[in-house]
Amino acid sequence: MKAKIGILTVSDRASAGIYEDLSGKAIEATLKNYLASEWESVYMVIPDEQPVIEDAIKNMADVYGCSLIVTTGGTGPALRDITPEATEAVCEKMLPGFGELMRQVSLKYVPTAILSRQTAGIRGKTLVVNLPGKPKSIKECLDAVFPAVPYCIDLIGGAYLECNEEVIKAFRPKS
Repeated sequence: MKAKIGILTVSDRASAGIYEDLSGKAIEATLKNYLASEWESVYMVIPDEQPVIEDAIKNMADVYGCSLIVTTGGTGPALRDITPEATEAVCEKMLPGFGELMRQVSLKYVPTAILSRQTAGIRGKTLVVNLPGKPKSIKECLDAVFPAVPYCIDLIGGAYLECNEEVIKAFRPKS
């Protein structure tokens, strides 16, 4: 059975068609490169509205059965940046280590990485990971945290994700 992965772009302007959603496409391209197992995306572009973000995450997890949801956008300090709050509102457990590692990696490139509030959490059998909005930052952050993603999904009972070992190696403890 194909794994389902949610790709959720949170952007007022992209959702209004003012500009193209490059961030969601960057996530999709990166995951296509990373994953050897078959998967399909559930792709949405929505505005920075907390109830809309919460509903999208709930639908991707509960209705579509996504094992992984990767969000992009809405993680900064601006007034309308509320993706982490929406993520926390719909997750049973938070995994702050994801955000800590992503900020640590991003600080190598920009001093403003300390302003980023991305996080990760678990909703049922779904891992939700918040990424920044810039395609270059998305790749840097995914490169850092993705080795832990397949095992995390194993632990919560989601779909088995197999990585393309020439591109990225997933860490799974030897049993």
